Amino acid sequence: MTLEVIPAIDLLGGQCVRLWQGDYQQASVVSQDPVEQARRWWQEGATRLHVVDLDGAKTGDPTNWPVIRAMVQALPISVQVGGGIRSVRSAEQWLDQGVERVIVGTMAVENPQELQQLCQRHPGQIVVGIDARQGKVATRGWLETTPLLATELAQQVSQMGSAAIIYTDIQRDGTLEGPNLEQLQAVLQVAGIPVIASGGIASLTDLLSLLRLVPQGLSGVIVGKALYSGAFSLTEALRAVSSGRWQDIPPDNQERLV
Repeated sequence: MTLEVIPAIDLLGGQCVRLWQGDYQQASVVSQDPVEQARRWWQEGATRLHVVDLDGAKTGDPTNWPVIRAMVQALPISVQVGGGIRSVRSAEQWLDQGVERVIVGTMAVENPQELQQLCQRHPGQIVVGIDARQGKVATRGWLETTPLLATELAQQVSQMGSAAIIYTDIQRDGTLEGPNLEQLQAVLQVAGIPVIASGGIASLTDLLSLLRLVPQGLSGVIVGKALYSGAFSLTEALRAVSSGRWQDIPPDNQERLV
């Protein structure tokens, strides 16, 4: 049992961008050709891509549909898509286009009955994104924060048939400050289904720090800014996680031993 490393591709206006703590006003373009960027991750060893339609997350409409469909058609690996998927119809449209898994977030909070129906109709293909700010769930593209705790939502969706949970710590996202291990462990303790970590990964030591959570149900980690900034390559990440050995980490990536 190992940890799946999943490269992130966030789309805004048809371009691949990175945000700082989910702030749309602090978006930086990292690639003007998302399909070519997706191909690069596949060539470096990715077995799955995490794609988010940031425009769709704000509006609820699949704005970057053509770009994502081109990715799915161009690559022989799995693609999971999130961002503005707030109805059964919208989720099924993505699945019909060949997306392996769809990620819903706002639906889990606002329409749990629809989520349960969706999970029943498409077992193994519905993932719930729990995006939290100071432990509380944020919805609608992280623009609204609810009083619902991330741990409470994790318990709820695990009973609805969700294939997995993607837990994102918004305050760590895009900051390169390291994952919020304490909150991640709290979610793992109540989830009962596989959990994928997201937000804050800055070094290979951060990735290895997550390996001890695999027995608790951590199945993967989404990495974005660290790859785009050159902190480490996807090839290095896959090698380090596969071996699980500190000695496989280049010296300049050993700054945060745990």
